[in-house]
Amino acid sequence: MTKKAILVVSFGTTYPDTRKLTIESVENKIKAAFPDYEVRRAFTSRIIMKRIADREGIKIDTEKQALEKLKAEGYQEVIVQPLHIEAGDEYEKVRRVVDTYAQNKSFAKISLARPLLYYSGQEDKPDDYLAVIKALQAQLPQLGRREAVVFMGHGGIHPSNAAYPQLQMKLADAGLKNVFVFTVESYPKFEDVMAKLKENKIKKVTLMPLMLVAGDHANNDMAGDDKESAKTQLLQAGFKVDTSIRGLGENTAIQDIYVQHVKDEIENKYKERGKDRPPIPVLD
Repeated sequence: MTKKAILVVSFGTTYPDTRKLTIESVENKIKAAFPDYEVRRAFTSRIIMKRIADREGIKIDTEKQALEKLKAEGYQEVIVQPLHIEAGDEYEKVRRVVDTYAQNKSFAKISLARPLLYYSGQEDKPDDYLAVIKALQAQLPQLGRREAVVFMGHGGIHPSNAAYPQLQMKLADAGLKNVFVFTVESYPKFEDVMAKLKENKIKKVTLMPLMLVAGDHANNDMAGDDKESAKTQLLQAGFKVDTSIRGLGENTAIQDIYVQHVKDEIENKYKERGKDRPPIPVLD
């Protein structure tokens, strides 16, 4: 019988409670959906893995270590499911490793599934953005006329950061005029959202993380008491502020999206080999 595995890869978090509520919850949902597959965990943040090992005595594999173990144990088919929000630097890190194992024919089959936001309805592809928006609506509070929800994403210099402004546009297209997105490290900036809140005469804001886990960024950059936090800046600007410290991984509808992405990858549903995702040259 063919030994098959799903490797669930996330950035990771040092917060044990949110790790259980988010990462572990997604992994358990995947285990339940695919009983014929062994489900394993890997993190991409080496710093987080070291801190967890030092503080909790728990060793978590890197993506490469996890694949080496699966190879040594005789697994022939491996699906790698990233829990990243978009196809940024951390996703590319995993993609390079998966491409190396594929080129070396380490497994009879190994492939990388897509992150949360990837396709946007091109040609025969699904619209991951609309699926995520529908899932987000399940966790939105009832909004009054002068109330808004502001999501905080991570962002970065990778071109995939365009996923955040695209999500903002699609939120508006879906009629969610008082739901806004900003990123910690890129565009849209917090200042951009603040200007929109004032323009729309918003009085009350609920802050939510647009991140898998509610870790340092959610607890400090978003909801912390530091003068630079989003909450503090909003309060100083005269807004009433609520905060929701729940990572997207706690949202069962988001969990279901990751399960669907695994299913799509197993069925090879949307990929045309050599066209959809050319391999990245391996540098090391």
